[in-house]
Amino acid sequence: MADALKNIIAHSLECPVCLDTFTDPKILSCSHTYCKTCLDNLLECHGNDQMLQCPVCRAETQVPNRDVSKLPASLALKSLIEDVKNHRQFCSNCKSEDKLQAVVYCQDCGKYLCFTCHNNHSQWQDFISHEVLPMREIVSGKVSVRRYRKCRKHPKEDEECFCSDCRRFACFRCVVMEHTKEGHGVIEAAVYESSHMKSIDDLKSKADEKRSCFQKYVDFIDEQKDHVSNVRKQCTDDINKAYEESVRQLTKKKKTLIGEVKGRTEEVEKELDEMKKSAVEYITHLNTLADVVINRTKVPSYMDALAAHDTLCQDLKEALKQEDPDYKQPRHSSKKGTSVSFKRNVGTDELALGKIANAVVKNIALPTKNSMDAMICTPDGRMAVGCYTGGVEIFSADGQHQQKVLKDVKIRGVGFLSDDRYVILDPSNNITLYTLEYTKLNVMFETFSDGEGGFAKLTVDGNDQIYVSYKKAKKIQVFSSAGGKAMREIPCGGYIPQQITSYNDSLIITSSDAVRLIDKQGVVKYELTELDHFPYAAMSQGNTILIAAVKHDVGVVSIDEYTNELEHVQSIVIDYKIEKPERYWYYLQQYRSGEIAFCTPDRLYIFH
Repeated sequence: MADALKNIIAHSLECPVCLDTFTDPKILSCSHTYCKTCLDNLLECHGNDQMLQCPVCRAETQVPNRDVSKLPASLALKSLIEDVKNHRQFCSNCKSEDKLQAVVYCQDCGKYLCFTCHNNHSQWQDFISHEVLPMREIVSGKVSVRRYRKCRKHPKEDEECFCSDCRRFACFRCVVMEHTKEGHGVIEAAVYESSHMKSIDDLKSKADEKRSCFQKYVDFIDEQKDHVSNVRKQCTDDINKAYEESVRQLTKKKKTLIGEVKGRTEEVEKELDEMKKSAVEYITHLNTLADVVINRTKVPSYMDALAAHDTLCQDLKEALKQEDPDYKQPRHSSKKGTSVSFKRNVGTDELALGKIANAVVKNIALPTKNSMDAMICTPDGRMAVGCYTGGVEIFSADGQHQQKVLKDVKIRGVGFLSDDRYVILDPSNNITLYTLEYTKLNVMFETFSDGEGGFAKLTVDGNDQIYVSYKKAKKIQVFSSAGGKAMREIPCGGYIPQQITSYNDSLIITSSDAVRLIDKQGVVKYELTELDHFPYAAMSQGNTILIAAVKHDVGVVSIDEYTNELEHVQSIVIDYKIEKPERYWYYLQQYRSGEIAFCTPDRLYIFH
């Protein structure tokens, strides 16, 4: 009975989370008690939340200012722990009533031994390999005593079974009396312990893998920040050098330029910092949960401890469901920062010195001069340039010319259906569909002829509806991908549809002096009018609208970003010098990876 009482007291002094004797025990509002350190770790898992969830019953306790030390302490439990620590342990092997003080504890026998019994114990051949712990190390807390599970109802019986439905250990007598009904899954305690430890090992392996994955992501973000910082430093150095050669009147302009560099790059760094913060918080969350669940030496043996560890294991499993990081976002943000450079004015007003500009990745000559008539991003993220002389040229985001398809087909417009079939508009305003293998399909469309409708352009929306705009007829026809007659016509209200682009549930129409956002019934929702230069519009990957303004006479292009209400957001490219083409025709698109493609009849320019 005395040994059973000691077992009960020992269990009562164990924290359900760490399975060790309580250290600075704190009481939650649900009356469950935990070590202060364990509660600190659990609170850390909840981010900035001041509510702490009990691992045993899941009741919530508010922690003022996230300071666990302000929770009530279990003074009675602390006193009992001190009494147990100071209580002398007597030999459990001596037969006489006047037992001697124990000097060691045998882990294998489960007994405390005095000096004499220890000597006798060590002389038996079968006991030589037993693990014996000095009492001074047990009292000091350097080692933990392995406790043997004894049934609380039947103290002489070992708890050799485990009921997976009741989540508790039991002796054989308890199994017969309480766990034989339908729904009780009883297995050997050793089997459960082995399965439990395997589950913990699996969680540890997955946690290590996920932690490593996100650490690589954080390292990658740091690298991108370094690239952006280096560009900012280089730009700042260039600006300082230019201004050191000038007079004091340039100071104001100098500050303006440096501020612009700082503003552009700090915005990118802020984006990267937010990404890093999110990833680091996830790593901290994962570390805390993994440490609480994995870093221990014992299997939980009673209901509260089992409930706590079931909860914590489930929390860790939920945390491991986090998708691996997507490197595209920091890479895309980094490109916005690393594209900044300082360009000094030469041969112009020296008081202006220069401006902050965006670097061009590539300036590529098209295979056939003066041939471009259409451009669209392909379903796999490349850029397709259609040529009225014949063929579609395919370019990667880094400017590599990869292939030419439909070589003998003259192109005025090109689009793609959701199944990746090509939609081709030729100079006679005929629409033709081609398979992925470039086989012509027998699908006919009743479009306006070139004489009836005039110059035509084409776009395809997300519902596979094909829109054809006519410059002479000043209207738009809408076709099903099945072909035949137009399903309906959209009047253009007197303006000339020079280019047409699908934009969500709307259409972007560019004319010589305006950009209009219309719904699919032709109602103008927003418009930019009285523009100084001919505009060319495209939908960005961020669901905003990009507009390129070309000064054809001098050969420069500027690209700006607008909201879906055509409100200006930012300037992306400012007065970039291009090789002036013979024909006044341009196109603007954006790669899926973020690069902006601007095409003249002769050349393809790719901007970060």
